Formats: sequence, structure tokens, C-alpha cells
Amino acid sequence: MKTPRKGFRQMVDEAKSRITTISLEEAKTRLGTDRVVFVDLRDIRELEREGMIPGAFHCPRGMLEFWVDRDSPYHKDVFASDKEFVFYCNGAWRSALAADVAQQMGLEPVLEMAGGFTAWKNAGYPVVERASKSRS
Repeated sequence: MKTPRKGFRQMVDEAKSRITTISLEEAKTRLGTDRVVFVDLRDIRELEREGMIPGAFHCPRGMLEFWVDRDSPYHKDVFASDKEFVFYCNGAWRSALAADVAQQMGLEPVLEMAGGFTAWKNAGYPVVERASKSRS
């Protein structure tokens, strides 16, 4: 028997039912506090084109599971910190899926920012250029 197909919209809706989403305003009040890490899940090309939230940690969506897992050879110490994580992407689809997965992996507390980076930028909130890496 064939397994019923789930589209991305259903998967995002299911993820959103299991995670906590905060408003842009709530996210902005957390910006610059030592206890909060903004996690930018967008592709590097999006960061280079659009910029990012000041102080955000870039974690490409495809690396999240590997960077969160302490047993992974790719683990990043930022995810072992005792901080609150605010996930965002461009429009809050990838961040919903990522927040759901991160919670399943035991990362907490994890929040998703409503509207994503597009809404943040449109609200006139702070944006910085991605720091470029020197190519030698």
C-alpha cells in the first residue's frame, strides 16, 4: 500500500502546530541580548543579496541536524550553549520545519520568527551586510 503524500504546506502547518512562533516585535526585543541567538537558515546567496539580522548566526538549513547534534563531527558549539534560539529564514517555511526538527533533537528553547527575514526587513528593522570572507 502506498504511503499518503504530504506536501510542503501540510508539513509546514504540522510543524507550526508543534513549535512556538513569536511576532517580529517580540523578536526585535530580543535582539542584542546575550541570552538569545538568532539563527539564519537561509542560503549563503540570500545573505549576500539581502543582508542579515545583526549578530545572527548563519546555519544553512541543510546543515542544521549535523550542527545541532553533539555527537556529529560537524557539531557547532553555539548549539551547546544555554541560550534561547530564534530561527528565521526568508518567509518562515524553512524556519518552521527547522524549529520542529531542532526541538525533536532536544535543542531548547527554540522559537520561530513570524514572517521571516522579508517581514523583518519590510518593517524597517536593523539589517547588516553579511561579513565577506576573504578569498585568497
